[in-house]
Amino acid sequence: MADDGSAQHNTIWPLPKFHFQVMWDDAEMAFQEVSGLDTESEALEYRAGNNPVFSKLKMPGMIKYSNITMKKGVFVNDNAIFLWFKDIKMNVITRKALTISLLDELQAPRIIWKVKNAFPVKVSGTDLKAEGNEVAIETVEIAHEGFEIETK
Repeated sequence: MADDGSAQHNTIWPLPKFHFQVMWDDAEMAFQEVSGLDTESEALEYRAGNNPVFSKLKMPGMIKYSNITMKKGVFVNDNAIFLWFKDIKMNVITRKALTISLLDELQAPRIIWKVKNAFPVKVSGTDLKAEGNEVAIETVEIAHEGFEIETK
């Protein structure tokens, strides 16, 4: 009898990355691709003049976050991204809560990135080709002030 996998523990297989959900405020946005969910700490180097060791100490410095880039298909009468970007004025912008969830096969969120104070810094419309047969894709780049990760 073949093993159907039901006896295996649910942590044996990693989650696929193709099933996800993006929410900003209370609205769900259907994106094709999300990238830039990374963070890093800059290493600070320091050496005191009276240190007998001839090397620098390294310690963690400021944390920085990459901008999040999201791509989606272009739909008729769906210009929410451009309207949000249009709101940018001199130091006045509508910041939104952004929640990105990696979903399991039952549509339940398993890993959640809660992005703080997100706002668009770049919006790119689709490229146009007379000989192309691809779907029209628009891109938005989001700046933010960090995120928290929750697992369930």
